Amino acid sequence: MPKLRVGVIYGGRSGEHEVSLLSAQSVIKALDEAKYTIIPIKIDQDGSWQGAPIQADPNGNPDIDVVFPVLHGPFGEDGTIQGLLELANLPYVGAGVAASAVAMDKAFMRILFTQAGLPLLPWDSFLHYEWKEHAPAIQERLEAALGYPMFVKPANLGSSVGISKVKSPADLEPAVHLALEYDRKLIVEQALIGAREVECSVLGHNKPQASVAGEIVPAHEFYDYKAKYHNEKSRLLIPAPLNDEQSAKIKDYAIRAFRAVDCSGMGRCDFFVDQQGEVFLNEINTIPGFTQISMYPKLWEHTGLPYSALLDRLIEIALEKHRERQSLRTSIS
Repeated sequence: MPKLRVGVIYGGRSGEHEVSLLSAQSVIKALDEAKYTIIPIKIDQDGSWQGAPIQADPNGNPDIDVVFPVLHGPFGEDGTIQGLLELANLPYVGAGVAASAVAMDKAFMRILFTQAGLPLLPWDSFLHYEWKEHAPAIQERLEAALGYPMFVKPANLGSSVGISKVKSPADLEPAVHLALEYDRKLIVEQALIGAREVECSVLGHNKPQASVAGEIVPAHEFYDYKAKYHNEKSRLLIPAPLNDEQSAKIKDYAIRAFRAVDCSGMGRCDFFVDQQGEVFLNEINTIPGFTQISMYPKLWEHTGLPYSALLDRLIEIALEKHRERQSLRTSIS
């Protein structure tokens, strides 16, 4: 059997460029060279592409069999690269265009979660121009609906970039200005005092499965970018110290969240557990961190699926999804 040609696309134009480099390094190292010909394709921060271009033979067949996007954040996790790959008729790992777009936008994502009956914390959202024109009214609205503390986040970003925990009225404006450096749309969420941060990985296509849950004990007050990638004092507890009811809820909610956005391949669902033990869904990440120490692969490793086998399964799902799509009619004649 000829080896599958796997194009690993990484880097990208988002604020998560450096994280993508780390994830791709781990993926490329772990892909079995006996099964795959690995074709690294890097996108620089200015948007230029480095490495082997995707080309076609005289019959129009591409020289890559499947693409593994390892692009975190905008221009990689938001449906843009997925749309390009759809146009090229290439199989690719992970969520499709619509699922990627709505899961990237934390406001749209929450609307779908609410429709699916999933438990969320109170939240609000507004645009840059609205803050410029109506900042006092928005601040009053947030204080009435959410109270302090609250989290202010860019709506379309991951890896906890641009996020602030706002504890008083004086902290709100600087937090908004920081988040607006990364996005024109913000989301503000009620913060739970003493909440635990728990994550669950989902894998599959039509019949997704959930991993064991893991708990994050951040080195900082919350699991921000530095706590995730630059502070070894942050700890991951796998499996998370939860009772059977909480574990079952988290797995159920994770699969329902995956289906609510019509995800495929992989998704990492993040939760809060309050001091009374109640579980709240925070978000789903469609291209989670993929380093050897990232929570998504570590949860599957503890569930019985090692890192390299996880990559194999994701590629299998990508090809399965592509075959399913190719079987659809594209003409009414």
